[in-house]
Parts: sequence; structure tokens; C-alpha cells
Amino acid sequence: MRNPYASTASTAYQEAEILSANPGRLLVLTFDGLLAALARARVGITMQNHEVRLAGFSMARSILGELLASLDYHQGGDIAKQLSGQYVFLIGELITLGVHPNVKKLDQITGIVRELRDAFHQITATQRREVA
Repeated sequence: MRNPYASTASTAYQEAEILSANPGRLLVLTFDGLLAALARARVGITMQNHEVRLAGFSMARSILGELLASLDYHQGGDIAKQLSGQYVFLIGELITLGVHPNVKKLDQITGIVRELRDAFHQITATQRREVA
């Protein structure tokens, strides 16, 4: 039997982490959510569960859309433009994967997302060390 309080405590912890996070940490948490959505889509593909697959891809596309919308082209300059192109590419690939599921291609996309997440994590960690 599952403990209903454990889920509530976990949710409360996640909410507290988000509310107290700096912008860099929020970005990393957003990428963690994106990776979780891609993992869900992968499970849907391997189990041939269309609902799970489509829900995962839908969530992943939504997160990428939010990342795209949050780019500041004025302050971000060329980096923002490059990220924009990367996010648009990933959204297009996810649309294709929604119609033509392919685990190998999804794993490649997940690898790209993981590299972006890890890069932002490293930048955030470096900034924290410089401030300290």
C-alpha cells in the first residue's frame, strides 16, 4: 500500500525547491522535467502505449516551447539565437517522433537535451563558486 503522505511531502519539497531556486537552477530543473517527459515518451514507445507516448511528447514540446519563449534575444545575443535554433529543431524532431516513433532517434534527441542540461548545470555551478 502506498503512503499518500509521502507523495504530498515530495510535492511540497519540489514546490519549495522551485520557489527558492535562482534562474540558473530553474533552467536546470526545467531541463530535468524535459528529460523526464522524454523518458515517459520512450516508455510509451517500448510498451506500445500510444497514450503514454503522446503525453510524453506533448509535455516535452510544451517545455521546449516555454524555453523558446523565455529566450532574451537582447541580452542573450548570438547564444540566444543558437539556442532558439536548437529548440526549434528539437520541437520538429519530437513532432516527427510523435507520428513515427523511433527509440534510436529519441535516444539521440535525449542525448542532445542531456548535453544542454549538463552545460547549464555546469555554468550554474561555476557561477555559484565565483559568487562564494
